[in-house]
Amino acid sequence: MTKTIVCYGDSLTWGFDAATPGGRHSLRDRWPKVLADALGSDVDVIVEGLNGRTTAYDDYLAPCDRNGARILSTVLHSHSPLDLIIIMLGTNDLKPVVAGTAFAACQGMERLVEIIRHHPWTDGNAPKPEILIVAPPVICETANAQFAAMFAGGVEQSALLAPLYADLADELQCGFFDAGSVARTTSLDGVHLDAANTVAIGRGLEPMARLMLGL
Repeated sequence: MTKTIVCYGDSLTWGFDAATPGGRHSLRDRWPKVLADALGSDVDVIVEGLNGRTTAYDDYLAPCDRNGARILSTVLHSHSPLDLIIIMLGTNDLKPVVAGTAFAACQGMERLVEIIRHHPWTDGNAPKPEILIVAPPVICETANAQFAAMFAGGVEQSALLAPLYADLADELQCGFFDAGSVARTTSLDGVHLDAANTVAIGRGLEPMARLMLGL
């Protein structure tokens, strides 16, 4: 029986390529595709990545709705039934104009888990999906003035995401993976990943995904 995963994230999931502003990594280099290839044809990996998406906060400067909490229920209903939901969000919460702190991102992540746990699934008798919380790689220093200003204070705050998310996952009985254990952000903008590092996340997630899917 085919298993279904939704990868719910931001530009790191979408595949933003800092080397070609506005561009996107090739499909084979995006971490959800790498994960899908590693898991094989019996697992359907659905990608829900949106540039600038937050956990649960509004971004009124955006041309679309970036509030992950507001959109999540629609995504869940669109793709159900689901076996695993992988959430890698929080970096955009660190923008001072959005929320500005890792603690706020952790609160937003908790809200996302709550939405999933209380969702009115189409098949109410089916097991609820497993949830894997992923801490994004730490923001690094950059000479890119726009991104440095956009994420002012983000280097320090992003380093707090992994321990906060690990504690939250333990409390809520979710899976946890620190993407920063296998990947580093690029100094081109301090936030995004080069191709090798997004590939590394897909490979790094495979063992945890297999475990949580019972494969």
